[in-house]
Amino acid sequence: MSAPETRPSRPPMSRGRLVPLDRDVPGAVITVSTRCSLGEAEDRSGPRAVAILAEHRIVCPPPLVVPDDVAAIRAAIAEEIAAGARLVVTTGGTGVTPGDVTPEACEPLIDQRCHAIETQVLLRGLDNTPLAALSRGYVGITHEGNARGVVIANAPGSRGGVADTLAVLAPLFPHLLEQLDNSDH
Repeated sequence: MSAPETRPSRPPMSRGRLVPLDRDVPGAVITVSTRCSLGEAEDRSGPRAVAILAEHRIVCPPPLVVPDDVAAIRAAIAEEIAAGARLVVTTGGTGVTPGDVTPEACEPLIDQRCHAIETQVLLRGLDNTPLAALSRGYVGITHEGNARGVVIANAPGSRGGVADTLAVLAPLFPHLLEQLDNSDH
């Protein structure tokens, strides 16, 4: 009789419990706002996202600010992935006006949508405001520029919307990262 197979322990998930990151992981925040990119408004959601992510050991440079433009958003995401980000959070451009194009910019980059996380973000937002129903943000995985995978998340452009999105995503990120890095999960 052969010895039973043993599986190595995998820290971020332990018996169904979420476990925080045990190391710093590079991330990025991209603020999508034509007004902010032109200096006509102050970016308040991007710095909020950077601060929240830092509390979860996801280390980001200052937010990159781009206009509401599909090509600019895609270029910024590619730049942040090339710089090593494993999580790219966009803020802004998720509403229903013609200029809100963040989901359309991200959709072709995403190989796998995380519908349940999107739903959790919506429900969290609805606990705080009925306006959360107007956000069309995606959460998903891209392998563009990183074969192991990068999480892309679209948060609304408000500080509250960013807080709601990251309250859901940040605790799940260690397990997402574990699955991406250990494809035999």
